[in-house]
Amino acid sequence: MDSFVLPIIDFDLYMRDKTTLAAINECKKTADALRDYGALLINNSGVKADDNSRFLDLLEDYFAQPLEAKLKDARPDVGFQVGVTPEFTEEPKCHKDIDCQKLISQIPVENRPLPTSGPDPKWRFFWRIGEIPKETKYPQLNADPVIPEAFKDIWPAIMNAWGSQMHRVVLGVAEMASVGFGMRADELPELTKNGPHLLAPTGSDLDKYGELGNIFAGFHYDLNFLTIHGKSRFPGLHIWPRNGGVKMQVRVPDGHLLVQAGKQFEWITGGEVKAGYHEVVVTEDTIKAIEDAKNTRPDRPLWRISSTFFLHVASDKILQPLEPFKPNLSLYPPIFAGDQVKHELGLIELMK
Repeated sequence: MDSFVLPIIDFDLYMRDKTTLAAINECKKTADALRDYGALLINNSGVKADDNSRFLDLLEDYFAQPLEAKLKDARPDVGFQVGVTPEFTEEPKCHKDIDCQKLISQIPVENRPLPTSGPDPKWRFFWRIGEIPKETKYPQLNADPVIPEAFKDIWPAIMNAWGSQMHRVVLGVAEMASVGFGMRADELPELTKNGPHLLAPTGSDLDKYGELGNIFAGFHYDLNFLTIHGKSRFPGLHIWPRNGGVKMQVRVPDGHLLVQAGKQFEWITGGEVKAGYHEVVVTEDTIKAIEDAKNTRPDRPLWRISSTFFLHVASDKILQPLEPFKPNLSLYPPIFAGDQVKHELGLIELMK
């Protein structure tokens, strides 16, 4: 299985002058990439590498804390939608999703995801980014933030600095997708105004689980609208593009960000864009990165941190296919985004 570089979008070209033919072509390329692969890469767009490094360092130190310290930050009463989610809590959704199991059965055997037998061994932390709605029917999805005690003096500043940059860029990608699909430029970004957006780093203990073939995140799609990632210090992400049953190890070049379509994007396009399935596993490249880290950063915690941000449609907005996409009431009936999220959280054992 070869490494694969997804289509690369020139985000900066669009942002410099949105009216040029070259900028419009980048928007069409954005729409095509989301339709064909469910994912794309963008050049770094002014995002500061130093802020990503500070963020990764902070999360390495956070997840390296003793178990008891981290568990104080868990909020199961709101479906773990703020604070920490402990390891072996989140189930890969295919365990309960018949459609997902059917999909796997149709993938050639050599390209199927690795089989999972229980919850993922990854931790996660959810940190809210952006304004909370003044009124909402979904207070669980718009809960107050959790600030870890040992990092209370630096946590909000570092998380907000990185999260706000990711938010800005992924909103720009949503705008480019709007233009590329022939919609108003602000149509898709407007859906996400006051959504429950989350800076959502995962943490995987490489000392405990860093053996070849171990699964950090089992085969799944993201339930939200668009997901954007900064580059992790440890590779291991695989995707299954919509245009075939081929399993690809994604390589994110330095200075680039990865964007993936989620279920809400699939919903508003009536399935023209599919939520991208992916998994994170320990590969030979991961092992090499672990050995390199032991040599070059021997005094640092050995944790794989994903630099992940989830952009959401606002909880009180209706999800349904928009023009120019075809309606499909059987698969994508009108539903409040908050109800869609709560249903998905139930499938992965985060909300009862």
